[in-house]
Amino acid sequence: MKLNLRIGTPLLALIWLAVTTLPFLFVVVTSLKTLDESFSSSVWALPEHIYFGNYVAVLQGPYFTYFRNSVFVVGVSVALIVVVSAMAAFAFARMRFSLNKTLFAIIVAGMIVPLHATLVPIYLLTRNLGIYDTQFALLGPYVALSLPVSIFILTEFMRQIPRELEEAAQLDGAGPFRIFWRIFFPLSTPGLATVAIYNGIALWNEFIFAYMLTSTPEHRTLPLAVWDFQGQYSSNVPAMLAVVTLTSLPLIAAYAFGQERVIKGMMAGSIKG
Repeated sequence: MKLNLRIGTPLLALIWLAVTTLPFLFVVVTSLKTLDESFSSSVWALPEHIYFGNYVAVLQGPYFTYFRNSVFVVGVSVALIVVVSAMAAFAFARMRFSLNKTLFAIIVAGMIVPLHATLVPIYLLTRNLGIYDTQFALLGPYVALSLPVSIFILTEFMRQIPRELEEAAQLDGAGPFRIFWRIFFPLSTPGLATVAIYNGIALWNEFIFAYMLTSTPEHRTLPLAVWDFQGQYSSNVPAMLAVVTLTSLPLIAAYAFGQERVIKGMMAGSIKG
């Protein structure tokens, strides 16, 4: 039985690695082919000559505008999510007030609100505020819809921080604001990293709000690059896959860098104390 587990576990891991890696390898390999070669050669055949013309053509277009917009929107949104959710989590985890449990339950219930049920109200609100087709139109929905799960994660994490640290700070005359910034915020770094990476990856891939609340390439984010380039390169499969590759690389790099931090943050929040 033990021998079977020793063989079966690595085998399953290799199968899963192939399932997740081969599609991306196919995209990269095909993006390095010319249009004629993509039609004349086998799907999995390596390119006879590595051709970077597809990437040059894409980068000469509005790709960097999409990239800049994504960096701005995701960066500002994640910063706001981390700060606001950390403050709310501190209040729910450490401050006693009559509606503590009720408000926390209402916020957590926000995780089950269907995304599509908010599209029309958010669209109308954005139009009425006069920020439609701007980068700022995305900040509100991104932050608001990310807060429930972020507050839930950080509240459970902050509840595990030893109360003795808080009591010692109170004896030194520290108020709630100082206790939060000097003690809870630094000690919650693993949880904050989890929230930042989790939401950063999710918002980098977000499509529906970006598509609905923006209409021009000057304000659209990177996931929409594939959609907008589709019309230009609809018959040029290698060029389209070059767009897909360039769009995916930042996300893959972020996940490769952050996956261990996410796991450690989750584990720290669940077993600490």
